[in-house]
Amino acid sequence: MKRKLRNWEKTLCGVMTAVLLSAGGFMGVQNFMPKERAITIVDDTSSSSAVNGIEENAAAVSKTVPASADSMKIKAKSAVLIDGSSGKVLFAQNERKHLPPASVTKVMTLLLIMEACDSGKISLDDKVTVSDRAAGMGGSQMYMESGEQHTVKELLKGVIMVSANDGCVALAEHLSGSVESFVDAMNEKASQMGLRDSHFVNTNGLPVADHYSCAYDIGMISKELMCYDETHEWFTAWQEDIKVGLPGKQKKFTLTNTNKLIRSYNGAIGVKTGFTQDAGYCLSGAAERDDTRFIAVVLGCKTSDIRFAEMRRLLDYGFANYETVKVAQKGEKIKQIKIDKGDVERIFAVADTDVGLTVKKGAGKNVKTKKIIDGSLTANIKKGQKIGSLVVYDGKEKAAEFDLVSDREVKPAGLMTIYIRMMKKLV
Repeated sequence: MKRKLRNWEKTLCGVMTAVLLSAGGFMGVQNFMPKERAITIVDDTSSSSAVNGIEENAAAVSKTVPASADSMKIKAKSAVLIDGSSGKVLFAQNERKHLPPASVTKVMTLLLIMEACDSGKISLDDKVTVSDRAAGMGGSQMYMESGEQHTVKELLKGVIMVSANDGCVALAEHLSGSVESFVDAMNEKASQMGLRDSHFVNTNGLPVADHYSCAYDIGMISKELMCYDETHEWFTAWQEDIKVGLPGKQKKFTLTNTNKLIRSYNGAIGVKTGFTQDAGYCLSGAAERDDTRFIAVVLGCKTSDIRFAEMRRLLDYGFANYETVKVAQKGEKIKQIKIDKGDVERIFAVADTDVGLTVKKGAGKNVKTKKIIDGSLTANIKKGQKIGSLVVYDGKEKAAEFDLVSDREVKPAGLMTIYIRMMKKLV
């Protein structure tokens, strides 16, 4: 049984307690106060972090978004973030530096093929016969044999999803007759786009002398490529089975997308990965939320994990700090135009694509537009022909310019039509 404390003992205990509390500094009590800690959540996209082949959710990405581009340093030799609508540069780091682009080269190959399909020069359903040269390509491939056939669409999926070098050569030969002619077209297209820091020697980015590009050029090519909405389905597909091999020897081949971004980032819609020893790990990425689309490029990263983590940082910065002001939708009538001596008297200048400008959040009121119509229009206009421009301003600064095209065909009016119109004016 415990002994009860005597009155003098209770008094002594109380005095000692008061002394200890008042002398807390001497006893080091303040050292037990909890310290503030900052926690940064990082993403691990290595294969060990995958569950049933699905990467960790984008919530695992760093939550810290820089307040300004000046405070952001990207772990890549070259990087850029651009507005996917206007092409305005929102962040740049050595964006014009000449670097080997590895398989990111293929964004230009894909762009030329999509343009040819859009113009009707070739079709997505065209049958392409695989040549000896295409079948003999090394590196990433679809493992096709010489003589087998695939549609343009199937080859495009192979290039997009598994970075098929053999598919690039087969498509180039189908469109241009030879790889050399196709490469000439790649360089000509770059020149037409005003891209001065790219020179292509092959269709796929395999290491070769004098083959280079830069983050800015790759970004602008990717922007144009993403205007073809049908490609988004292929860029975001994770797996698809196709058959490869000659008739009677066909076997199933599973296309698995090399771009982890589409599985781990909200709104990701592309674009293309790349890697060689001399180029390092490269990535052209695109993401879209509501009306805002960003294109980002990183070249020369040290590891695959780094390229995806830095891509997320760029896109996170964009979505946190910018919004897109939608000016017009593709096909929207912008201005009515009178055509003298045409079989139709009036046409509409319509937007050739969705028109918008990405600006700092809260600065949408500064976006203005100006319509410019070609003053030399005659009564001989094709539907879809450029007849003017819609210039978009951010305050007083010209930020972008978009084509306006005719909504219909116009042919010269016959004499009877002209006579009837004259009589109507007299009545």
